[in-house]
This record gives sequence, C-alpha cells and structure tokens, in this order.
Amino acid sequence: MNCFFDIETIPCQWPGIKAEFVAAVTAPAQYKKADSIAAWLDENREAEGEAAWLKTSFDGGMGQIVCVAWAGDHGDTRCLRVADLSAKSEAALLEIWFDDLKKLHIGSSGTRPCFIGHNVVGFDFPFVWKRAIVHGIRPPLWFPRNPKPWGETVIDTMTLWDSTQRAGGSMDKLCRVLGIPGKGDISGADVWPMVEAGDIDAVAEYCKADVQRTREMFKRMTFAEA
Repeated sequence: MNCFFDIETIPCQWPGIKAEFVAAVTAPAQYKKADSIAAWLDENREAEGEAAWLKTSFDGGMGQIVCVAWAGDHGDTRCLRVADLSAKSEAALLEIWFDDLKKLHIGSSGTRPCFIGHNVVGFDFPFVWKRAIVHGIRPPLWFPRNPKPWGETVIDTMTLWDSTQRAGGSMDKLCRVLGIPGKGDISGADVWPMVEAGDIDAVAEYCKADVQRTREMFKRMTFAEA
C-alpha cells in the first residue's frame, strides 16, 4: 500500500544556541578597519545570527520535528504533534509514529508500504533518520534510508514531476500547474513563527494539508483516476 507523509520541523532548541550563533557572526571580508567592522556588527549581528540559527530547521542533527502526518491512498490523514518543544516530546512522537507504521506493515499482509512525499529523499528521510539516531529510537527495519527518488518503496513527487530538477518543483508551483488548491498564505517559513506563538495545532493542519496535496499530485502524475 502507499503511505503519503510529511514532516514539519523547527530550529534547534538547545539552551543558549541562538546566542551562540549570534556570537559567531563575523563581518564580511571587505570590512578591514576596526571601526567599520564594529559598526557592521552593531547593525547586523543579531539579524545574521538569527538567520543562521533559523537554518537549523533544515539540519536533522540540530533541528526538531514538531509534527508528522500520513495517509493511505484514500481516507483521512493522521497526524501526530509534539506536546511541547522538549527533546523528550519529539522522541515520543517518533516512537508512536514508528509503532503505527509497523502496524500498517502488518495490516497489509507483510508488504512494505511505498512511502510517497514531496522532496522526501532530499529532506524528510534524512531528517527523520538523524532524529531517530539522536534519540536512540530504531525505525522499522524496512523504513527507507538513503533511498533513490523512485522505486518500489519510495516515490518522490518532486522527481516524479521532473527528474532533471531543471523546471523547479515547489509544491505550490506544481499544485498551480495541476489545478490543485495550493498552500495559500502559509509556507514552511511560517512554521517556526506559528509554533513560537503557540499555534502548533495550525501547523499540524498545515502538515496534513501538505499530505493531501501530495496525494492529489501523485494521482494526477500517475493518471490514477484517468
């Protein structure tokens, strides 16, 4: 059976980590004089440090998963979200999700599910594996690691649309091309501000909607309903 899935991630939550990024900011090489360096740092250090810290949401070694959503070929989309931003809560999320995936495997007569997602080869799978390693939580033995973007166990809709990656493959762009409702006013860049504001339920709904969009894109690309 097919398992469409998506994760949402946030920047590193280690105590004091944002301040470390701010402290590590240096002025561009063209600034030579001490006063010009000091002036540049005074104006830009905080923004540059925060920008570098925000990028850890793409780093599975430092960022964290706050929700995961998945669905089959039909029916509702399931979603798990963390109770808080602690490492313990993220670990619990992974344990529950892996257990549910094992039940999915058993329920399909021992057949491995085919995981389908958008940019899952380049992002979601590596991120999940790194977080699992960090927490010491073993994924199911058949959970893909370093997969190809196509095959019996993994299909990446970004590559399915354009294997050369020359045409650009953002989900929102593909939805527009295929006549599927897109993301609207929310994007991945909004996830952390929403979590920081305490609106993680909205992030979970956004994650579920991405899974549903991916399922519709896949059906269109494979003529499943033709």
